[in-house]
Amino acid sequence: MIAQRQGLRKGLDNNLCELTIVGEPASKSNSRRLVSIKGRPAFIKSKKAIDYSKSFALQCPTYDTLYEEDLVIALKIFYQSKRPDLDESLVLDLLQGKIYKNDRSIKLKYVEWGLDRQFPRILVVLGPVERVISRFRELVEKEGVDASAASPK
Repeated sequence: MIAQRQGLRKGLDNNLCELTIVGEPASKSNSRRLVSIKGRPAFIKSKKAIDYSKSFALQCPTYDTLYEEDLVIALKIFYQSKRPDLDESLVLDLLQGKIYKNDRSIKLKYVEWGLDRQFPRILVVLGPVERVISRFRELVEKEGVDASAASPK
């Protein structure tokens, strides 16, 4: 049985979640290192991933009521160089428990690669599909970065 919510949840029901997180995320798939814990091999996050996770936690708000329904997320990751692979997986993990209950709620992802050598960051728009993509485009245009100009050559 699905319980009906009483009233609107601030930042959730009629509003989109819009965030800008400063810094360049580590690639989750390329950021593991092998260590020995009590004589057993284990993979742990790299120092870059751990440092980014701490910075992210300080910048990202924590909602009182977390999203639990199906969600759409649009991201633009601005890297400092053309070298990093596009990888949003660490960001999705870090949003869990702060904005949504579980990253399994994400049913559609739209991810763009961007280049900004002076100001690496992530632009995030989260919410219902019909509102997310149009709002994301508005924010990207506002940033003054044309998607084709930011694409790697």
